[in-house]
Amino acid sequence: MNTQSHPTTGFPIPDYPRSAKRTATRSYSRIMSKILTALLSLLALAGRAQDRIRQQDDLTQQDGLMQQNRMTQQDGILQLVLTSDVHYGITRAHFRNADSVQATVVNKAMIAAIDKLPRQVLPADSGIDAGKRISYIDALVVTGDMANREEKGIQCAASSWQQFQTDYTAGLTTKGSNRQRTALWLTAGNHDVSNALGYCRYTEPARDASAMAGIYNTMLHPARERTKADYNYATDKVHYSKDVGGVHLLFVNLWPDSTERRWMEEDLKTVTPGTPVLLFTHSMPDVEGRFFINPNGEHTINDSDKFENLLTEQFKDGSRADQPAGIEQRSLAAFLKLHPAIVAWFHGHSNYNEFYDWHGPDNDLTLHCFRVDSPMKGKLSSKDETRLSFQLITIDARTKTMTVRECLWNTSPDDPSLLKWGQHRTVALN
Repeated sequence: MNTQSHPTTGFPIPDYPRSAKRTATRSYSRIMSKILTALLSLLALAGRAQDRIRQQDDLTQQDGLMQQNRMTQQDGILQLVLTSDVHYGITRAHFRNADSVQATVVNKAMIAAIDKLPRQVLPADSGIDAGKRISYIDALVVTGDMANREEKGIQCAASSWQQFQTDYTAGLTTKGSNRQRTALWLTAGNHDVSNALGYCRYTEPARDASAMAGIYNTMLHPARERTKADYNYATDKVHYSKDVGGVHLLFVNLWPDSTERRWMEEDLKTVTPGTPVLLFTHSMPDVEGRFFINPNGEHTINDSDKFENLLTEQFKDGSRADQPAGIEQRSLAAFLKLHPAIVAWFHGHSNYNEFYDWHGPDNDLTLHCFRVDSPMKGKLSSKDETRLSFQLITIDARTKTMTVRECLWNTSPDDPSLLKWGQHRTVALN
């Protein structure tokens, strides 16, 4: 009996009668087709299973890395750089052998100095990691006044915010302990808020909320980003918190008035007992009276009363903007005494470097405070550029101690690579 080969499989087919051969061929083809389909299905299932295994492995690895990063920060040293009052839109009278120097030039020079920190050695002082090389910078904190107020001859807030974004997001190249890019943490300043609300003197334009909208979007990450047209200062407050390096960081809108303290109260309920809390604001604890709502007439912002309506409370200490805010400070002091976990306060606004303790208007508490210099409007450094400084904050969560060091970044204007260490202070965080 002659045989033929199957056209698909090549298997031999006996030479049966023609009709029988046709029937057998069709049956054989159907069977083999089902077998091939089943094999293909099994291969596809195996492939999907392998993909799921790989995805699970990736997730496990990512989770492990996240835990490793958290442990690195939890068990290691947290390093933050603090500056403030960068005031884009104005000029320095003199900087590095030039006159009338734009803010973007000065700020870029400071950012370049911050970029050099990981190649520096800490001074042989009594602080944390004294004499050791700096390996990373976890975050750069800027406590407000990104844009100068839009008074005569000053560019609009939109231009200032765009310059700030370019310089501080593109210019800084350092990395944190997690090997990710150094974070940028911002708070709003009184100039930023006044640009959004209007000011008691003439500005052009009268209002520009670009910087406030930009700060809000950068730090709050809203589902719908705000623009200068729809940013609402009454509801879009720039306040947030972070748990990092074994400490809880509170970033507050301008100064902790009663509205901010209600938000802080709720936030502090989430903090593990025994965790040190550090506070970052634009203003110092002894806030200026002009920041409050005008108590006179229709409570407007005007050139006669000179209140700026930056905070949510009406001023209670009198009718003049230059009067001390004693009642308001007592309310703050009472809040701080109820929350002893708040152990340090960092701020700008006054535009010079100082490490001091705030005791409240009645001298009944002690809070460690750290005031930082401004690269543009320094009370001392605007006259003597060799005193320009920022601060390096080093926190050891294991020992619950913190060292703050002044870094003088322009002591030799002809040699920008030279950084020197100034004052330092180490405090306990308990």
